[in-house]
Amino acid sequence: MRRTATAVTAVLTIALACGACESSADPDDSPRPTASTTSAPSVSEHESGPQSPIAYGLEVPRGATQLGPLVRYRSARLIATYKPDLDAALAQEKAEEEKKLKEDEENGTPSPSPSPSPTTRPSEDTYSLLDEPPRADVVVSFMRIDGSPTEIVRRMAAQINAVIPTAKLRTNDISTFCQAKERRVTGCRIEARGATKDDRDLRVTVTVDPGDLATRSSYPSDERKPVMTLTAEYLGDPREGQVSRPETVDVPRDVKGSDTSDLIWPRMDLDEPRDDWSLAGWKVPDDGAILLSGDRPGFAAIATTRVGTADEIAQEFARSVGTPRKDVLEDLNEIVTTYTATGKKGTAVASFVLSARGNYAMLSFTPRSS
Repeated sequence: MRRTATAVTAVLTIALACGACESSADPDDSPRPTASTTSAPSVSEHESGPQSPIAYGLEVPRGATQLGPLVRYRSARLIATYKPDLDAALAQEKAEEEKKLKEDEENGTPSPSPSPSPTTRPSEDTYSLLDEPPRADVVVSFMRIDGSPTEIVRRMAAQINAVIPTAKLRTNDISTFCQAKERRVTGCRIEARGATKDDRDLRVTVTVDPGDLATRSSYPSDERKPVMTLTAEYLGDPREGQVSRPETVDVPRDVKGSDTSDLIWPRMDLDEPRDDWSLAGWKVPDDGAILLSGDRPGFAAIATTRVGTADEIAQEFARSVGTPRKDVLEDLNEIVTTYTATGKKGTAVASFVLSARGNYAMLSFTPRSS
């Protein structure tokens, strides 16, 4: 019932390579580095440029840069759908272990003691006992806007129209998606749901946050530029969504004509100091380098030099909101451990991403609706 070892071996190779990032001492006995002892990584090492694929044919638009990895995780719906399969697999595994233990006792063969797992080794996929563990049905990208925000909003609307043909979003008037005060944009949100050309029920949400108009400040590490999030969620039957289908959509990379909204984008004077900023009241520890952050919606993309630190940061943020639910996903060349917690303030989704490229804590927060 266990899946083949090929994919697992590839992912664990990453874990062993990244193990060199950890101190040889027991992480529990090692103090977490302070800001004065931790050198911030070069942000360019964690950037993905235009035309980098996101999901379902969507891609990073020209004029934008993705910071950190894509965040891929299983929705609560998907987890609930596959829980009976996992419970059955766990029960079978337990029965086989008990049978083996009984046979060993009858034969007088002592059962070997389990070996302790290395502290740098990540958990196995939560569904590794299944022949085909369910793949992520939610994908999130965090991006910085380096070019014209107006044109990028238009390009994202055009991309969504290509992926969801029934969306029919306007691409010549950003006031359809953006709110403004005295013509100055205060924020944008594009949301569309519908069937793709290969009949997948999909919802795509794009947000743009220009910064705080009152203080003329962008958020930590944003380089005084607007930030954008893109979330693609599969909403159809969870099992049908696992069927592999090629993504054949060619999204447009430019939009014809000009924008007619007459809106302007406010200019920010500085990035807010990280010590003055918090995510849902939670402060990012000094040993996490903020690559990008936002307030509407609240998020932080964080890189760390140590594997364990990224995991600790993700857990700490989730626990600051509520009691986390953990799910581990092996996806391509990454291991993604996602902690989801819901409390009085809202919902936190904190993903620890272990990849050959680096160690990341990708955090987001959705406040409870009033």
